[in-house]
Amino acid sequence: MALQAAGRQSLVDTVVDALRTQLSGGEWPVGSRIPGEHALAEQLQVGRNTVREAVRVLVHAGLLRSRQGEGTFVVSTADPGDLMRGVQRAGIRDVLELRIALEAEAARLAALRHRPADLERMRAALDAQAELADADGRPRADSLELYADHDIAFHRAVVEAAHNTALTATYGWFSSSVREALVSALDDQAMPQIVHGDHRAVLEAIAAGDPAAAERATRDLLEKPKRAVEALLGAESRWGAAEPSGDHDQGPGG
Repeated sequence: MALQAAGRQSLVDTVVDALRTQLSGGEWPVGSRIPGEHALAEQLQVGRNTVREAVRVLVHAGLLRSRQGEGTFVVSTADPGDLMRGVQRAGIRDVLELRIALEAEAARLAALRHRPADLERMRAALDAQAELADADGRPRADSLELYADHDIAFHRAVVEAAHNTALTATYGWFSSSVREALVSALDDQAMPQIVHGDHRAVLEAIAAGDPAAAERATRDLLEKPKRAVEALLGAESRWGAAEPSGDHDQGPGG
């Protein structure tokens, strides 16, 4: 099926959208080579430079891959950007359940595969985070973003200690949205505060090489904010309100 001609406004963006439509519609299956620049330029009624720039955008997005001397091939028909926007639009409980799924498995694998440097990174993140807490264990008001950074650094260190490249890449993409929500939620009194003992339990189980204990400790850590969220959702539902947003989005979650 021939591509529709692109308009004259924002030509590169228009061509990118046209190519995305063809990819998602199955015009070119994964592993196939897309038409060359000349053919696409004719189909879309644009210049070859415009096609070249659009293809570069899709290569960067992970949908296409160029092979020197062979052409450009389809590696995915699902746009990671669309997937990320879907996660960002997901409800708070859904996001926490995804965190539990990813991080519990990561902790289990980390207990089996960790290296000394992995444990050092986990300890360093927790030690740095603890220094930013007040006497009650809550982050100081002037250090919320740095406190969140150390928290995410700990969880990323756990995931990376699993030494699974696919899991690391998935969590690296996912953790950016968690971090943004964490900063806004840390000072929310309705959410449970981060308990350093819970984090240490995860670290100790991994260090001991106990996969079952590591998975259990991670689930326990993240179940606390999930239960708090479910309580908030239930309370607001009884009052006929919508799912909480804003300060409650994705909760601290440890």
